[in-house]
Amino acid sequence: MQHATLILIMTDIVLATLNAKYLHASLGLRYLRANMGALRVRTALREFVWDQRSTEIAEHLLAERPRIIGLGVYIWNARETLQLVQILKAVAPEVTIVLGGPEVSYEQEEQAIVALADYVISGQGDLAFAALCRELLAGTQPAQKIIHAAPPPLEQIVLPYDEYTDTDIAQRLVYVEASRGCPFKCEFCLSALDKTAWPFDLETFLAALERLHARGVRHFKFVDRTFNLNVRASRRILQFFLDRLSDDLFLHFEVIPDHLPDGLRELLVQFPPGTLQLEVGIQTFNAEVQQHISRRQDNAASEQNLRWLREHTHAHLHVDLIIGLPGEDLASFAAGFNRLWALRPHEIQVGILKRLRGAPIARHTAEFAMRYDPQPTYTLLANRDLDFATMQRLTRFARYWDLVANSGRFAHVLPLLLGDDAFGRFLKFSDWLYATTGQTHKIALPRLFQLLHQALCGEFAATEEAVLTALARDCAAFGAKGCPDFLHGHLQQVQQAARRNTPARQARHLSQP
Repeated sequence: MQHATLILIMTDIVLATLNAKYLHASLGLRYLRANMGALRVRTALREFVWDQRSTEIAEHLLAERPRIIGLGVYIWNARETLQLVQILKAVAPEVTIVLGGPEVSYEQEEQAIVALADYVISGQGDLAFAALCRELLAGTQPAQKIIHAAPPPLEQIVLPYDEYTDTDIAQRLVYVEASRGCPFKCEFCLSALDKTAWPFDLETFLAALERLHARGVRHFKFVDRTFNLNVRASRRILQFFLDRLSDDLFLHFEVIPDHLPDGLRELLVQFPPGTLQLEVGIQTFNAEVQQHISRRQDNAASEQNLRWLREHTHAHLHVDLIIGLPGEDLASFAAGFNRLWALRPHEIQVGILKRLRGAPIARHTAEFAMRYDPQPTYTLLANRDLDFATMQRLTRFARYWDLVANSGRFAHVLPLLLGDDAFGRFLKFSDWLYATTGQTHKIALPRLFQLLHQALCGEFAATEEAVLTALARDCAAFGAKGCPDFLHGHLQQVQQAARRNTPARQARHLSQP
């Protein structure tokens, strides 16, 4: 009888972070483990969600009996990671804590988490973390607590995609990047500190994509800041996916709005519905504000490109605007919002300005009286042009816009609600909704239907029949899920009308529960 030989591999190093959701898989941690060299087999990767108990996370980490714990710190997990480090240092002071990530790469002297940690890697730690671990495990104590890591040559970096497990591929988002950095200097973004964008070797990257695709990955989220900057590379990547089209393929790219040459257009039009999502950063249409934040953007070209994408492609357009940029008052933001809404993107992501540590936007603090929340996520509270009460209104506007407009649930109701002044009317609705409910979260779908009915018939004086019909159509579009009782009569009318105008085979399908 043969006996299996048990090979014990020591886990000397644990890489960990607190993600916003389980769905997210940390690309940064996977870069670190892929580049550990001989230490890779002694390095474990563990991910948690930011709302898990810090004591439980510490217990899981320490159960590995590591000598080194590396933690990725980001704006969304900074507070919770501080709590975790406090616990780790209280119960296991012998374990070396190494921090990395954008949140601890700047302004370290004022951060409690930095004071607690043993070492901090500032900048891109792909190679620097492995080098530090080799020193520590060899018994050498680096003299400097803050290790400034210069951007490594990309050809020296081992790509991280083989670090995605089969479970990751089955259950989580797979992030990839064809390039790093950004040539633009928008001051609200940490990429403003980059000198340019650096592409990975295209053939090596495409080979990695091929391996992921062969393993069953069909959702690819590109984290490149400017996917459409290098048209030759963008075309190769788009053609790679066109050659592998399937019903379950989904791609997400972040693109700059005013650069859409014919070479890209001829490929974009070939993607079928449900395959392609483009995140487009407009941020502001105000030319003076753009100048304040060092943003170069051809607004006319951006509008033309968005219009063309909406009319000639099946891409889902997710377009960003930022509230609170220095010099943008309420009237200016409203005008920009309406200008964008006229182009009918599928989503308008209304973000509130945040002061990222190290971002050049800090230079405007005094001139524009920028006042930020001192706690993560450092959201703007007020400035010279938008007082605190107005910012609170706009924060609710952004939340309710997500709930109603960006949800896609109310395509028939939105024209009644927004009319010819989308911003003004939705702000009115937002004010009314908060005054009525006192809530910005946990509004159940049936209640939201009732509230829309109440607001449209009351505050906006729409006709009862038009409102009921629009709400019923929105219910029917999602299989009547969440439809409140008061809509059932109109819902039946809408469904019957749909059957009369639907071929027999489809009608049988619609009649099934």
